[in-house]
Amino acid sequence: MKRRQFITALLAGIALPGCDDGPRFNNVSTPKARYGPGLQRLRDQHGRTHTLADFQGKVVAVFFGYTFCPDVCPTSLMMLRQTQQLLGADGARVQVIFVSVDPGRDTPERLGRYVTAFNPDYLALSGSEAELAAVAGEFGVYYKKKNDSGDFYTIDHTAGCYVFDPAGQARLFVRHGETPQRLAEDLCLLLAGQ
Repeated sequence: MKRRQFITALLAGIALPGCDDGPRFNNVSTPKARYGPGLQRLRDQHGRTHTLADFQGKVVAVFFGYTFCPDVCPTSLMMLRQTQQLLGADGARVQVIFVSVDPGRDTPERLGRYVTAFNPDYLALSGSEAELAAVAGEFGVYYKKKNDSGDFYTIDHTAGCYVFDPAGQARLFVRHGETPQRLAEDLCLLLAGQ
């Protein structure tokens, strides 16, 4: 393999034969990332705070978005739901957390109705503008209002999902458009302790 191809593959997160003894994931491996501690600054739709330790033994999928999103957010949450269905009984060992980047419109009540429409066990987190900015910065999430005219605006935002293993370690970044089948394969590996 030429050096340029190797570097391109490495930057794209592609696992190369002979370069690593770990599992071969379909999605981008992020084993050294330090995402997650800031989540405890945010409150869920019931007013509670959480840390990743609250979900010990579960795979946690964290997705940033907003309830007025016309396409990316609902399709991503539906993909996560379908992934859990493919996992059968192990689907209950996956916790989805939706983090709103739109605190002005996404009230706790609205967030609760939105996420539980996909799965009653999903959690939605929110906080002040400053709290959200800090947590988004920790994850490297981009978001910005677009076409702002009062209450009618959209938000450009990072469209991927961050996945933590049952021990609370960041393991994967899932790009928007991933299939439930491929993600289910990855989550099976994580649930098996790989």
